[in-house]
Amino acid sequence: MLITQTFGNRSSLSERDLQLATEERVAMDNLSLVKRVQRLTTDAGREVGLRLPSSVRELRHGDILHHSDGVLITVDVAPTDVLVIRPGSTLEMGRIAHSLGNRHLQAQFFGDDSDYGETVMVVQYDHTVEHFLDHEQTHYTREMRVLPEAFRHAEHSH
Repeated sequence: MLITQTFGNRSSLSERDLQLATEERVAMDNLSLVKRVQRLTTDAGREVGLRLPSSVRELRHGDILHHSDGVLITVDVAPTDVLVIRPGSTLEMGRIAHSLGNRHLQAQFFGDDSDYGETVMVVQYDHTVEHFLDHEQTHYTREMRVLPEAFRHAEHSH
């Protein structure tokens, strides 16, 4: 089966729609979410090929790849190993963000209204970053999280 577009997200479907469909999931890691052309296998063993247009920037957890004939194929994002950084002040956040930005490390930021319940900076796990945070005595935790967006290579120019 060749998939050339997405059909929304399973979160927008009603409970009835979900009950009427046989759902198959394709497990994807953080790096796979940004690849527009790839081969995947659903948890039911169905082979699918993706050839998505450039307008699809990335896939997200729950995205619908196929929905017809009683079959629903959705994206199931695997949790990513991350460091959740909880700075004690705005000054500390700025210092840490600046230092990690110099390494061209992508970060995602979340506020008090997020699942984290506080303002945090989230980066992919890296032992050198962990060592840096320990050295700076910055509070952080290492967690496995499904993030709302994929981490991408940080582009830059000088």
